[in-house]
Order: sequence, then structure tokens, then C-alpha cells
Amino acid sequence: MKVAYIRVSTEEQNTARQEEAIEAQDIEKVFIEKISGKNMERPQLKAMLDYVRDGDTLVVESYSRLARNTKDLLSIVEELEKKGVAFISLKENIDTSTPQGKLMLTIFAGLAQFERECTLQRQREGIAIAKAEGKYKGRKPVAIPDNWNEVISLWQKGEITAKVAQKKLGMTPATFYRKIKELS
Repeated sequence: MKVAYIRVSTEEQNTARQEEAIEAQDIEKVFIEKISGKNMERPQLKAMLDYVRDGDTLVVESYSRLARNTKDLLSIVEELEKKGVAFISLKENIDTSTPQGKLMLTIFAGLAQFERECTLQRQREGIAIAKAEGKYKGRKPVAIPDNWNEVISLWQKGEITAKVAQKKLGMTPATFYRKIKELS
């Protein structure tokens, strides 16, 4: 059985390009998710890994859809191999059912991670230079909502949960707790 895994990083992104790429592959089951690939805690990834079995083939449009770093990619491919599942990445033309495909996967994954790390390094260097020149100020601080005191009072009294308070204030948990610490 051929199984496909499709992933985009955010809800706003569209999966159509990946779906079109795998259309000609006679896929019988598709797992789609809209979540960052920076870690392995992805519901559809887990569901796909639980679903595939000996003799199946996992097809992705690009291996970057499966994992964002070499370690995670090779870990997933190793888990697939233990289950007797082949891996095909269309964009990179990799098929792990062949020794050449396994070699190419390892090389491409290493190069992709190297490029990502170089990009992040250049970004950090650029930010450091901009800060030194006084041009980089970072993100603008999140404004305190008008209902802050009211909501925080309810939360401190235990009348609402932190989650409810965050929703009422329109804040993420990190911002909520950071603002509490700043304003205490």
C-alpha cells in the first residue's frame, strides 16, 4: 500500500501543491497536517507511523515535509525501515528501497541541515550587527489590553483559569506569564 504524508507549517498555508505532486502516485491513504515540523510531536505523523506496516511505501513531496533536521528525518526513516516500510521523496527523487536511495537521503538531509544552520547563523550575525548599530530593536512589545486589571483580578482570585484569562486577553501563554512577571 502507498501512503502519503503532507504537512504545512501553519493553518493558513495550502497543501494543494503537495497534493498535486503525489496525485500520480496511486496513494491509498493520506495523512495531512498543518503544524510546524520542528519537532516530532505531530498527531498525523504519529498516526501515519502507527498505520504503516511491512510492505507499505511512504511517499512525501519533499523530505522537508517529514522532518526539519537530519536527526529527526533519519530517526523516522529508521523507524519506517524497522517496520519494513520504504520511503520515497518525490522532489529529491529518493527511494530508500535501494542502497543508492538510502545514501542519497543521508547526504541530502545532511546538506539541508547544514544550509539551515548556516542561514540561522547569518541571521544571528545580521541581528548582532543591526543591534550594535542601533537599528534593531526586536519585536514591538505586546500592549496591555484595557481589561487587563479586571481579568488578572479574576484569575488571581481563582474565579477563572489561566487559560480563560489568556483567551479573554487575547494572549498566548508565554506572553500572558511574561506580562504578569513584568507587571508584578
